[in-house]
Amino acid sequence: MDNDVNVITLLDEDGEEKEFNVITKLDIEDKEYVIVVPNEESEDDESEAMALRIDKDSEGNDVLVVVEDDDEFEVVNEAYETLFFEDETEE
Repeated sequence: MDNDVNVITLLDEDGEEKEFNVITKLDIEDKEYVIVVPNEESEDDESEAMALRIDKDSEGNDVLVVVEDDDEFEVVNEAYETLFFEDETEE
C-alpha cells in the first residue's frame, strides 16, 4: 500500500461501503499495518481506531485484514503509541 493513501473504503459486515481515514502506516517485523478511524461519525458509531494488517492475495493485490490476535495487536499498539509519543515530545 502506498504511504500517501489518506482515505480507504472498506465493506462493513452488511456489505455497505464505509470510508476510513488512515492515521498512519506501520512496518513491523516484515509486515505492514495501517491504523484507521471511521471517516463519518454518527451518534451510533464509536470512532475507535482499528489496526489492519496488509496481506497479499493470490494475485499479489493488497488485502486488509483486521488484527484479531491479542499478541499481534499488542505489538501494533505499542508501535503506534511509541510513534505518537515520540511525535509529541519533539514539539
